[in-house]
Amino acid sequence: MRGSPLSLCLLSMSCWVNLMPTAGDKIFHFGTCRVSMSVAEIRAGFTAIKANIQSRDPIRSLSILSHPHSLHKVKSSDRCCITHHLFSFYVDKVFKHCRTEDSFVNRKISSIANSFLSLRRRLGQCHEQNNCVCGEESTEKFKQILANYEGLNVTSAAMKSLGELDILLDWMEKSH
Repeated sequence: MRGSPLSLCLLSMSCWVNLMPTAGDKIFHFGTCRVSMSVAEIRAGFTAIKANIQSRDPIRSLSILSHPHSLHKVKSSDRCCITHHLFSFYVDKVFKHCRTEDSFVNRKISSIANSFLSLRRRLGQCHEQNNCVCGEESTEKFKQILANYEGLNVTSAAMKSLGELDILLDWMEKSH
């Protein structure tokens, strides 16, 4: 029992260190949910492939994420819900249909997808604890995004959504 205060202290310190954001991470508040993430890392990966991805988009007149009011004026209480839905949307629908002949681009897409998967898990924990309530407004905004996506063929919609990733990242940083 003599070593237990030291063990308790070491355990407490290791838990505290694991909760601290790593270098480059910021704490984002999505309603009552707090998530540590590095938008800069995701943005750097996206910036490296943005021109390549956007050049594959044949329909420049349509937007999936910036359709009027899709992400604008989302209530603070709805940010967790819509962000969770958006991460799930990108993981389940977008990334799996974004394959190119360029291995560098594919590796960047995979890296971004892994970041989104991790973030979706963290927001999912908030969702499971009822800290991430979906209001009518966030549900309607997400339905509009899905309708925009589903109005195109799968590959075009996926590439367009990936090409608009900066819209999502900008929105997340503004609401930070």
